[in-house]
Amino acid sequence: MSKKYDAIVIGAGIIGACVGFELAKRGKKVLNVDKLSGAGFGSTSGSCAIIRLHYSTPDGVAMAREGYYYWLDWLKYLKAVDKTGMVKYINTGCMVIKTEKNNYLKDVMASLDALHVVYEELDSDGVKKLLPIADTHQFGPPKLPSDKGFGEPTNDTIAGAIYVPESGLISDPKQSVHNVQVAGEAAGGEYLFKAEVKQILKKNGRCAGIKLSDGTEIEAPVVINVAGPHSYQLNEMAGVIEGMNIKTRPLRQEVCHVPAPEGFDYNNLGTIISDGDVGCYSRPEIGNHVLIGSEDPACDHLEYIDDPDNYNQNFTDQWTAQVLRVAQRLENLPIPGPGKSQGVVDLYDASDDWIPIYDKSDLPGFYMAVGTSGNQYKNAPVAGVLMAELIEACENGHDHDRDPVKFTMHYTRRECDIGFYSRLRKINPNSSFSVIG
Repeated sequence: MSKKYDAIVIGAGIIGACVGFELAKRGKKVLNVDKLSGAGFGSTSGSCAIIRLHYSTPDGVAMAREGYYYWLDWLKYLKAVDKTGMVKYINTGCMVIKTEKNNYLKDVMASLDALHVVYEELDSDGVKKLLPIADTHQFGPPKLPSDKGFGEPTNDTIAGAIYVPESGLISDPKQSVHNVQVAGEAAGGEYLFKAEVKQILKKNGRCAGIKLSDGTEIEAPVVINVAGPHSYQLNEMAGVIEGMNIKTRPLRQEVCHVPAPEGFDYNNLGTIISDGDVGCYSRPEIGNHVLIGSEDPACDHLEYIDDPDNYNQNFTDQWTAQVLRVAQRLENLPIPGPGKSQGVVDLYDASDDWIPIYDKSDLPGFYMAVGTSGNQYKNAPVAGVLMAELIEACENGHDHDRDPVKFTMHYTRRECDIGFYSRLRKINPNSSFSVIG
């Protein structure tokens, strides 16, 4: 293996793989390095892999809409067949519950309208017709199971919902990264696993490569931090934290898998549900199960982690709280007893406002695609193109901080202003400050 490259991507999750793939397609000699033993073995493997279009701003919808078409046309995007198996996009539709906190989805519907995304407004009867096992009482705002009144309706009915039929999930998030790895290698990219980065090399005031834990030095004028929950540590190594107004931190999350209500074929008749009224999202999971994640309601304690290599990987009361919340919405949802909890405990790489950072840094040649966990899996192919456009412009002398790089997205033909994802931005008040983004 050569020790000199045009670019090194630190990270081999879904976004890191897509960044490497896009750079390789442009003729760059690119290396993806990862401390784990294979592509997608990190936080991507714990992703819920949801592909949904609802955001509260047109720019958010546009990015998701663009990403949707890449997943829909996966083989044409990759132009390579992974003999170990190609992932599939599974359309389930998505129902989003109206709440006071989300402004009864007025901003979401306006944003969907701006991108001509089809959706249907539902009253409580419409929700019941779409999903017969739904309890349409209002229970929110979300509470802890220990709080007085938990599980008791706060109104006869929810305020309604919208249903977006073009929404779904990817069959295997870890395998999706292997698909991109195969395509990247076919385009000339390389991968190095079990390789822990210990130092960001610098020369003449700019990034010059990386040094690994075994002492190996690999030279490259461009290094991209796509290290997921370890991204903060990499930014510290590079000495770029002080130049960032928005930062990232690892956030511990629990995802629950529970059996669907008996007698209901949830795999085929269920849907993704974004339910701010109970503070959780859910989707069909293989084996006629329901997958449940938190929408991080205000009543919950967010557990940020100092060391992403050392955190509690066991289920806690948070798992039970999430299942009980969704049991308010899904009638007869089984509640597994002690010792029968199933699911995933993993880390998000969360930014201060839950919007990712796709940007350069104060160290020339050092770039970052960080703060992406929870809601950017769906956007990974677009993020790969975005980072390639950004790097090409900046390495050719463009001042991105003063004049943000823009590019036209392939499918939607909409202009993407990369400055929206700047490390220098102010906290975005329009964010949900949750996994919703």
